[in-house]
Amino acid sequence: MQVLDWNDLRYVLALARGGSHAAAARHLGVDPTTVARRLRSIEAALGARLFERTVDGAMSLTQAGEVTAKRAENVEEEIGGLLEAVQGADASASGTVCVTAVPILINRILVPAAAELIARHPQLRVELVAESRDLSLTRREADIAIRLGRPSSDMDTRVLARRAGMLEYAAYAASHIEAEPTSLPWLTYEDGMAHLPQAFWIARAAQRSGGVSALAVNDAEALLQGVQAGLGRSLLPCIVADHVPGLARIPADEVAFPAREIWVLTHPDLRHLARIAAVLAWIETSIGPSGRRPVAASISE
Repeated sequence: MQVLDWNDLRYVLALARGGSHAAAARHLGVDPTTVARRLRSIEAALGARLFERTVDGAMSLTQAGEVTAKRAENVEEEIGGLLEAVQGADASASGTVCVTAVPILINRILVPAAAELIARHPQLRVELVAESRDLSLTRREADIAIRLGRPSSDMDTRVLARRAGMLEYAAYAASHIEAEPTSLPWLTYEDGMAHLPQAFWIARAAQRSGGVSALAVNDAEALLQGVQAGLGRSLLPCIVADHVPGLARIPADEVAFPAREIWVLTHPDLRHLARIAAVLAWIETSIGPSGRRPVAASISE
């Protein structure tokens, strides 16, 4: 058996994630022939075929390939943790921290609060990634993730999670509209997001009164814009909507407004770093119980 080159594992991972030599090559900054050559090298060293080409031309992992890719991910995590531990051994909050959250929390809460963090830590660079999908901490797609909901049990062993507070919701309408708020249709999410607690609440409220608007969206920011435009009423996060001019709360009718847990996640290898600790503290101050206070007016029915 040939000697295994650990660097070849990077090519296995890139090919598994990209599904083609071209995609893997773009990710690694090499040409596709290099990817093919390194794949042949590790297959020869392991004495097993790691990929097979599917009918549509994509590269699919064999059983041996799945085992290899899993071990390669473990190596990737260990090396990433080693680099972070060595490079971040100093006590100053410097370097880059990538934070991901749903767009409305990034755009409406963290970006406006960023000036304070940057002023306190001038050597810190913060990348705020507004993303509805869950980026992977173990794959180093982000350093810190803000999630709306308790992490799954299988994730608990791979990340550190802390509940930062509750995201409370209320119903809102544009304050300049002359019509009675109860006569306005409900703006809601498109069908693919019907599982969200706030979408379920709106669906039930719409059955009782007002009906659903002809407009449906896939993001809370779009709901907020629709309410501002006078297209209807909707359920919005209080920490955001209470600070938007021209919006006012509508009292609940028969059912209490929902709330969602806010969890902050990070990788165990990063938690000790000064830059991570600084950003975590800033996040909890910005979105936690002691964060922004409600200031909106109310609309009476």
